[in-house]
Amino acid sequence: MPQSLQDHIGHRLRVARIAAGLTQQEFAGLMGRSGRWAEDVEAGRLTVDRLSVLSSAARICDVDLVWLLGQPYRLAGQAGSADAHCHVPAIRSALRRANLVLSGHPGLSPVATPVAVTDLASRARDANRIRQSADLVGCARLLPALLEDLTTGLVVHEAGAAREEAMRALLSVARTGRQTLNLLGYPDLAWVASEVAAGAATALGDPVAKAEVAWDRCGAMLHHGSLEETEVIAAAALKDLEPYVSRDQGALAMAGALTLRQVIAAARAGRTEDAWSLTEAALEYAERLPESFHDVQRQTVFGRANVAVHATEVGVEIEEPGKGLSFVRGVDAASVPSKERLTHHEIDRARALRQMNKNGEAILTLRAAAVKAPHYVYAHPMARATVDDLVRVGVPSEAAALSTLVRRMQLVA
Repeated sequence: MPQSLQDHIGHRLRVARIAAGLTQQEFAGLMGRSGRWAEDVEAGRLTVDRLSVLSSAARICDVDLVWLLGQPYRLAGQAGSADAHCHVPAIRSALRRANLVLSGHPGLSPVATPVAVTDLASRARDANRIRQSADLVGCARLLPALLEDLTTGLVVHEAGAAREEAMRALLSVARTGRQTLNLLGYPDLAWVASEVAAGAATALGDPVAKAEVAWDRCGAMLHHGSLEETEVIAAAALKDLEPYVSRDQGALAMAGALTLRQVIAAARAGRTEDAWSLTEAALEYAERLPESFHDVQRQTVFGRANVAVHATEVGVEIEEPGKGLSFVRGVDAASVPSKERLTHHEIDRARALRQMNKNGEAILTLRAAAVKAPHYVYAHPMARATVDDLVRVGVPSEAAALSTLVRRMQLVA
């Protein structure tokens, strides 16, 4: 019998609603929907393909958004898919030791052969590059050994320039780990990674590094559906950055990236006016930077093109897809030098096209994205939800392409 993602989410919504002591009518009322809507969602007859809706449901029923989505997805038989998840226990162990080392616990000994700090810094840059290329499997594979080598470096180098360079490399790698773990569907472990990064930033005493950590914490909170906490963290970090923004390009870019965190939180909370005004504010930050600027070094890829990427997501979440696609004029979102960001954008563009009833284009957009970054697309909850929705409505003109996506996402048992 076919078993779709939405059957799974619908079932989980029903479990969460009952556990919260709500009737379908009460739940629907709190969601601002009809009782028929709740009935159809729980029965799998209606797709929920917006994180704004799912975040609201999670908040009302007091459950974790990730649980509601059923992450992580382990796609059996996909080339390399299971390989990403098999490295998670080793990543967990390495993060645990990193936290211990950062705490200054006495008596710790190296657990690996010391490596030159310059090599560690180079490997940290490689990890960022691999993650930006949307190669989640490759990134998961290299993280455990790299984290262990970095903590060994901190044990060996107790002071001086070598320790600072190792600490900056650990900051970067922990942030790479946070993003990789979020995308793989391990938000709790992603939070641990962000706290390792926080420990490194505190040791460095660098205000921009602390803002980078705040950006990561916001990312972790968004994956949990914790929208209010996201906005609080971003607002506090923006206030701390104020003295540096006018004279430091890195601080200016981080301020823009943190504003984009606020943008997504507002959109998922359904605050339309705030979402668009904050997008405008982020664009103003971007326009103060060089035209071709993309903050790859600090992993945010902030710039005008990335504002366009986020505007597309805003348009989808508040059901103004046309406005989202055209909000940032005179810039091509494809100019973002990050396959991960571009793949995310293509998923959101497909969702926008679906909302505009351009279903054939939506399928072709997802298929093209999946060719370039298969694991990323097949395991993305909103890509899966969009495919499920397209199956529900039926698209005869692109039946073969849709069937391929369904099979690769394993939406049919």
